[in-house]
Amino acid sequence: MANAATHDNSTHRTDSGKPVRTFALVVGAVFLLVGILGFVPGITQDLDTIQLAGHESNAKLLGIFQVSVLHNLVHVAFGVAGLALARKTSTAVTYLVAGGAVYLVLFVYGIATDHSSAGNFVPLNAADDALHLVLGIAMIALGLIGRKIWRDRDIRRTV
Repeated sequence: MANAATHDNSTHRTDSGKPVRTFALVVGAVFLLVGILGFVPGITQDLDTIQLAGHESNAKLLGIFQVSVLHNLVHVAFGVAGLALARKTSTAVTYLVAGGAVYLVLFVYGIATDHSSAGNFVPLNAADDALHLVLGIAMIALGLIGRKIWRDRDIRRTV
């Protein structure tokens, strides 16, 4: 069986890593867009109440998801990371799976933290918690599906 790492950034006729790189690229682009939109009046309601961090920020992206400057900047950074890591198949898989795990940890943190306490420094609300669960599961699934496609195509090509 061929070493999968030797096929990363493949220039073969069949680019087996393209699906997972596309997944990472799309996820990264969405995170970048969401981070930017968190600073746009009208798309983010009560933007005049935004705080650097903490649960006192009453700004809500789409009127639903509580955001702060920190929260928006984390989305921007996560988006930029996704765009950069989508360039190689192996790093795209890592971005999706590890990033999904981070979002599952954020979900657990969100449900374990009193949303009106100082511990809610991001800040998070119930809508954020639900979204983090969905994002975590979806990102891990995309990473694992993409990795399987990548490996299965590499195996078929070497047989």
